[in-house]
Amino acid sequence: MKWYKPQNHESSRLRILLHGPVGAGKSSFINSVQSVLQGRISVRVPTDATSGSSFTKQYKTYKIPNGPDAFYSFVFNDIMGLEQKANSGAHVEDLKLALRGHVRDGYKFNPRPMTEDDPSYNPSPTLDDRVHVLVSVIPTDSVSLLSEEVMKKLREVRLAASDMGIPQVAILTKVDKACAEVKEDINNAYKSKYLKEQVDLFSELLGLPPNCIFLVKNYETESITRDGIDALILCALRQMITYGEDYLNDL
Repeated sequence: MKWYKPQNHESSRLRILLHGPVGAGKSSFINSVQSVLQGRISVRVPTDATSGSSFTKQYKTYKIPNGPDAFYSFVFNDIMGLEQKANSGAHVEDLKLALRGHVRDGYKFNPRPMTEDDPSYNPSPTLDDRVHVLVSVIPTDSVSLLSEEVMKKLREVRLAASDMGIPQVAILTKVDKACAEVKEDINNAYKSKYLKEQVDLFSELLGLPPNCIFLVKNYETESITRDGIDALILCALRQMITYGEDYLNDL
Protein backbone atom coordinates (compact mmCIF):
# COMPACT_ATOMS: atom_id res chain seq x y z
CA MET A 1 0.00 0.00 0.00
CA LYS A 2 2.79 2.38 0.93
CA TRP A 3 4.44 2.22 -2.48
CA TYR A 4 1.39 1.72 -4.68
CA LYS A 5 0.95 4.08 -7.62
CA PRO A 6 -1.36 3.61 -10.62
CA GLN A 7 0.51 2.36 -13.68
CA ASN A 8 -1.85 4.30 -15.93
CA HIS A 9 -0.06 7.66 -16.21
CA GLU A 10 -3.32 9.48 -16.91
CA SER A 11 -4.36 8.81 -13.31
CA SER A 12 -2.47 10.01 -10.24
CA ARG A 13 -4.71 8.20 -7.77
CA LEU A 14 -7.23 5.39 -7.56
CA ARG A 15 -10.71 6.46 -6.45
CA ILE A 16 -12.85 4.15 -4.29
CA LEU A 17 -16.52 5.01 -3.80
CA LEU A 18 -18.31 3.58 -0.75
CA HIS A 19 -22.09 3.27 -0.77
CA GLY A 20 -24.71 1.40 1.22
CA PRO A 21 -27.57 1.81 3.70
CA VAL A 22 -27.54 4.26 6.59
CA GLY A 23 -25.36 3.11 9.50
CA ALA A 24 -23.54 0.42 7.51
CA GLY A 25 -20.09 1.68 8.52
CA LYS A 26 -18.92 3.53 5.39
CA SER A 27 -17.33 6.43 7.26
CA SER A 28 -16.03 4.08 9.96
CA PHE A 29 -14.29 1.99 7.29
CA ILE A 30 -12.36 5.04 6.06
CA ASN A 31 -11.35 5.79 9.65
CA SER A 32 -10.36 2.15 10.10
CA VAL A 33 -8.18 2.09 6.98
CA GLN A 34 -6.37 5.20 8.18
CA SER A 35 -6.01 3.61 11.64
CA VAL A 36 -4.39 0.51 10.12
CA LEU A 37 -2.02 2.42 7.86
CA GLN A 38 -0.95 4.87 10.56
CA GLY A 39 -0.78 2.36 13.40
CA ARG A 40 -3.06 4.37 15.67
CA ILE A 41 -6.80 4.90 16.01
CA SER A 42 -8.13 7.64 13.73
CA VAL A 43 -11.53 9.31 13.96
CA ARG A 44 -11.03 11.79 11.16
CA VAL A 45 -14.33 11.10 9.34
CA PRO A 46 -17.38 12.10 11.43
CA THR A 47 -19.69 9.22 12.36
CA ASP A 48 -22.87 8.88 14.39
CA ALA A 49 -24.25 5.55 15.60
CA THR A 50 -27.37 7.00 17.22
CA SER A 51 -29.31 8.83 14.51
CA GLY A 52 -31.68 6.91 12.29
CA SER A 53 -30.78 8.97 9.23
CA SER A 54 -27.53 9.44 7.34
CA PHE A 55 -24.90 11.46 9.21
CA THR A 56 -22.93 12.09 6.00
CA LYS A 57 -24.55 14.93 4.06
CA GLN A 58 -21.87 15.92 1.53
CA TYR A 59 -19.83 14.23 -1.18
CA LYS A 60 -16.26 14.32 0.05
CA THR A 61 -12.89 12.87 -0.95
CA TYR A 62 -10.61 11.57 1.81
CA LYS A 63 -6.86 11.27 1.30
CA ILE A 64 -4.76 9.29 3.76
CA PRO A 65 -1.38 10.71 4.82
CA ASN A 66 1.66 8.65 3.84
CA GLY A 67 4.43 10.41 5.72
CA PRO A 68 4.73 14.11 6.61
CA ASP A 69 4.37 15.55 3.09
CA ALA A 70 2.69 12.84 1.00
CA PHE A 71 -0.51 10.83 0.62
CA TYR A 72 -1.32 7.28 -0.41
CA SER A 73 -2.18 6.96 -4.11
CA PHE A 74 -5.77 5.95 -3.46
CA VAL A 75 -8.66 8.01 -2.10
CA PHE A 76 -12.09 7.25 -0.67
CA ASN A 77 -15.35 9.00 -1.41
CA ASP A 78 -17.97 8.93 1.30
CA ILE A 79 -21.61 9.57 0.46
CA MET A 80 -24.96 9.90 2.14
CA GLY A 81 -26.50 6.53 3.03
CA LEU A 82 -29.20 4.84 0.97
CA GLU A 83 -32.60 4.93 2.68
CA GLN A 84 -35.81 2.96 2.24
CA LYS A 85 -37.93 5.91 1.15
CA ALA A 86 -37.58 6.95 -2.47
CA ASN A 87 -37.26 10.67 -1.59
CA SER A 88 -34.70 10.35 1.22
CA GLY A 89 -31.03 9.46 1.48
CA ALA A 90 -28.59 9.57 -1.43
CA HIS A 91 -30.32 9.66 -4.82
CA VAL A 92 -29.34 6.84 -7.17
CA GLU A 93 -28.93 9.28 -10.07
CA ASP A 94 -26.39 11.24 -8.02
CA LEU A 95 -24.40 8.06 -7.49
CA LYS A 96 -24.40 7.39 -11.22
CA LEU A 97 -23.08 10.91 -11.83
CA ALA A 98 -20.42 10.36 -9.16
CA LEU A 99 -19.28 7.17 -10.89
CA ARG A 100 -18.66 9.20 -14.06
CA GLY A 101 -16.83 11.94 -12.13
CA HIS A 102 -19.49 14.63 -12.55
CA VAL A 103 -19.90 15.34 -8.80
CA ARG A 104 -17.51 17.83 -7.21
CA ASP A 105 -16.39 17.71 -3.60
CA GLY A 106 -18.73 19.53 -1.26
CA TYR A 107 -21.93 18.66 -3.10
CA LYS A 108 -24.80 18.49 -0.60
CA PHE A 109 -27.10 15.56 -1.19
CA ASN A 110 -30.82 16.30 -1.38
CA PRO A 111 -33.98 14.39 -2.37
CA ARG A 112 -33.81 15.62 -5.97
CA PRO A 113 -30.95 14.53 -8.24
CA MET A 114 -28.21 16.90 -9.33
CA THR A 115 -28.75 18.86 -12.55
CA GLU A 116 -26.15 20.13 -15.00
CA ASP A 117 -26.68 23.73 -13.88
CA ASP A 118 -25.74 22.88 -10.27
CA PRO A 119 -22.48 24.61 -9.20
CA SER A 120 -21.20 21.22 -7.96
CA TYR A 121 -21.68 19.60 -11.38
CA ASN A 122 -18.39 18.84 -13.12
CA PRO A 123 -19.06 18.98 -16.89
CA SER A 124 -15.62 17.72 -17.97
CA PRO A 125 -14.37 15.03 -15.56
CA THR A 126 -10.84 13.68 -15.92
CA LEU A 127 -9.84 10.07 -15.29
CA ASP A 128 -8.82 11.14 -11.76
CA ASP A 129 -12.34 12.45 -11.12
CA ARG A 130 -14.02 9.18 -12.10
CA VAL A 131 -14.61 6.25 -9.75
CA HIS A 132 -12.37 3.23 -10.30
CA VAL A 133 -13.86 0.83 -7.72
CA LEU A 134 -17.40 0.68 -6.31
CA VAL A 135 -17.76 -0.79 -2.81
CA SER A 136 -21.07 -1.81 -1.26
CA VAL A 137 -20.97 -1.61 2.54
CA ILE A 138 -23.52 -3.70 4.44
CA PRO A 139 -23.81 -4.63 8.16
CA THR A 140 -23.45 -8.41 8.42
CA ASP A 141 -26.31 -8.74 10.88
CA SER A 142 -28.67 -6.87 8.53
CA VAL A 143 -28.15 -8.77 5.26
CA SER A 144 -31.40 -10.69 5.62
CA LEU A 145 -33.21 -7.54 6.82
CA LEU A 146 -32.40 -5.26 3.89
CA SER A 147 -35.58 -3.74 2.49
CA GLU A 148 -36.51 -4.37 -1.13
CA GLU A 149 -36.25 -0.64 -1.81
CA VAL A 150 -32.64 -0.44 -0.55
CA MET A 151 -31.74 -3.61 -2.46
CA LYS A 152 -33.29 -2.11 -5.60
CA LYS A 153 -31.06 0.97 -5.22
CA LEU A 154 -27.96 -1.16 -4.61
CA ARG A 155 -28.69 -3.23 -7.71
CA GLU A 156 -29.33 -0.15 -9.85
CA VAL A 157 -26.01 1.43 -8.87
CA ARG A 158 -24.20 -1.87 -9.41
CA LEU A 159 -25.74 -2.21 -12.88
CA ALA A 160 -24.66 1.33 -13.78
CA ALA A 161 -21.11 0.56 -12.62
CA SER A 162 -21.11 -2.66 -14.65
CA ASP A 163 -22.19 -0.74 -17.76
CA MET A 164 -19.16 1.54 -17.24
CA GLY A 165 -16.84 -1.40 -16.66
CA ILE A 166 -16.16 -0.32 -13.07
CA PRO A 167 -15.26 -3.26 -10.78
CA GLN A 168 -17.35 -3.85 -7.67
CA VAL A 169 -16.71 -5.44 -4.31
CA ALA A 170 -18.65 -5.54 -1.05
CA ILE A 171 -17.67 -5.52 2.58
CA LEU A 172 -19.84 -6.97 5.32
CA THR A 173 -19.14 -4.95 8.46
CA LYS A 174 -19.80 -5.53 12.18
CA VAL A 175 -18.88 -9.22 11.97
CA ASP A 176 -18.29 -9.30 15.72
CA LYS A 177 -21.88 -8.23 16.40
CA ALA A 178 -23.26 -10.84 14.02
CA CYS A 179 -21.34 -13.85 15.34
CA ALA A 180 -20.48 -14.70 18.95
CA GLU A 181 -17.44 -16.84 18.08
CA VAL A 182 -15.98 -13.93 16.08
CA LYS A 183 -16.68 -11.52 18.94
CA GLU A 184 -14.65 -13.88 21.14
CA ASP A 185 -11.83 -14.21 18.58
CA ILE A 186 -11.69 -12.03 15.45
CA ASN A 187 -9.47 -14.65 13.77
CA ASN A 188 -12.57 -16.87 13.45
CA ALA A 189 -14.18 -14.54 10.90
CA TYR A 190 -13.44 -16.68 7.84
CA LYS A 191 -13.99 -19.90 9.79
CA SER A 192 -17.56 -19.01 10.82
CA LYS A 193 -20.29 -21.00 9.05
CA TYR A 194 -22.84 -18.31 9.90
CA LEU A 195 -20.76 -15.55 8.29
CA LYS A 196 -20.21 -17.74 5.24
CA GLU A 197 -23.99 -18.08 4.98
CA GLN A 198 -24.36 -14.29 5.10
CA VAL A 199 -21.75 -13.89 2.35
CA ASP A 200 -23.60 -16.41 0.19
CA LEU A 201 -26.94 -14.74 0.89
CA PHE A 202 -25.68 -11.29 -0.05
CA SER A 203 -24.04 -12.77 -3.14
CA GLU A 204 -27.45 -14.05 -4.24
CA LEU A 205 -29.20 -10.77 -3.42
CA LEU A 206 -26.79 -8.45 -5.23
CA GLY A 207 -25.29 -10.78 -7.80
CA LEU A 208 -21.68 -10.34 -6.71
CA PRO A 209 -19.52 -13.49 -6.61
CA PRO A 210 -18.59 -14.56 -3.05
CA ASN A 211 -14.87 -13.95 -3.68
CA CYS A 212 -15.68 -10.25 -4.13
CA ILE A 213 -17.34 -10.00 -0.69
CA PHE A 214 -15.12 -9.41 2.33
CA LEU A 215 -15.67 -9.61 6.07
CA VAL A 216 -14.60 -6.58 8.10
CA LYS A 217 -14.69 -5.26 11.63
CA ASN A 218 -14.24 -1.50 11.82
CA TYR A 219 -12.44 0.19 14.69
CA GLU A 220 -15.26 1.60 16.81
CA THR A 221 -14.62 0.90 20.50
CA GLU A 222 -10.89 0.08 20.48
CA SER A 223 -8.22 2.51 21.69
CA ILE A 224 -5.31 0.72 19.97
CA THR A 225 -5.00 -1.20 16.71
CA ARG A 226 -5.00 -5.02 16.68
CA ASP A 227 -3.46 -7.41 14.19
CA GLY A 228 -6.61 -9.51 13.68
CA ILE A 229 -8.75 -6.48 12.85
CA ASP A 230 -5.98 -4.99 10.69
CA ALA A 231 -5.74 -8.21 8.67
CA LEU A 232 -9.43 -8.18 7.70
CA ILE A 233 -9.31 -4.51 6.68
CA LEU A 234 -6.08 -4.93 4.68
CA CYS A 235 -7.41 -8.02 2.92
CA ALA A 236 -10.42 -6.06 1.67
CA LEU A 237 -8.36 -2.96 0.82
CA ARG A 238 -5.77 -4.93 -1.13
CA GLN A 239 -8.45 -6.45 -3.37
CA MET A 240 -10.11 -3.08 -3.92
CA ILE A 241 -6.81 -1.68 -5.16
CA THR A 242 -6.03 -4.79 -7.23
CA TYR A 243 -9.39 -4.64 -9.02
CA GLY A 244 -9.14 -0.87 -9.45
CA GLU A 245 -5.63 -1.15 -10.88
CA ASP A 246 -6.81 -3.78 -13.36
CA TYR A 247 -9.60 -1.41 -14.44
CA LEU A 248 -7.20 1.51 -14.96
CA ASN A 249 -4.82 -0.68 -16.93
CA ASP A 250 -7.63 -1.80 -19.24
CA LEU A 251 -8.58 1.76 -20.18
